[in-house]
Amino acid sequence: MKRRITFNSPAVLTFALISAAVLIINTVTGGAMNRYFSIYRTSFTDPWMYLRLFTHVLGHADVSHYANNMMLFLVLGPMLEEKYGSRMLVEIMAVVAVVTGLLHIFLFPRTALMGASGIVFAFILLASVTGSGKGIPVTLIIVALIYISQQIWSGVTVHDNISQLTHIAGGLVGMGYGMLLKK
Repeated sequence: MKRRITFNSPAVLTFALISAAVLIINTVTGGAMNRYFSIYRTSFTDPWMYLRLFTHVLGHADVSHYANNMMLFLVLGPMLEEKYGSRMLVEIMAVVAVVTGLLHIFLFPRTALMGASGIVFAFILLASVTGSGKGIPVTLIIVALIYISQQIWSGVTVHDNISQLTHIAGGLVGMGYGMLLKK
């Protein structure tokens, strides 16, 4: 019996491959791509700002940042894409990108944001809603409490370059979509 490799999750795999290409090009060019694949406050008349609202999720600071985002993204994404379809998953990723990008430029105007962690958190909470049955799953409540409280705790006690607000916002978008799609 022959087994063949399949491109089982087109939206998720394409996103991961584009993110890898952006990382490679950015590394080779010494960070020249950062201006296109990170979001930061600029003038609303700058057309690049609107593109960056979507593309900042494709940029990653380094291989470790990319790997940490892609591990859960590639574990959860194919299951969610099979359940909800490629179009819906792309919509969720786009909404997370815009929501987290806008929150960032309004609340943290002096820093840049890049990475797919908001999408990863959206996938975590979306996956915890996914399943049969009506009502609010207990798994969603537990996962939301653990992840959101951990992000709040980290935001208060740890000073690093990680945007806990992006994680929380992405998780809330994923949870919202999960509850809407469950109906």
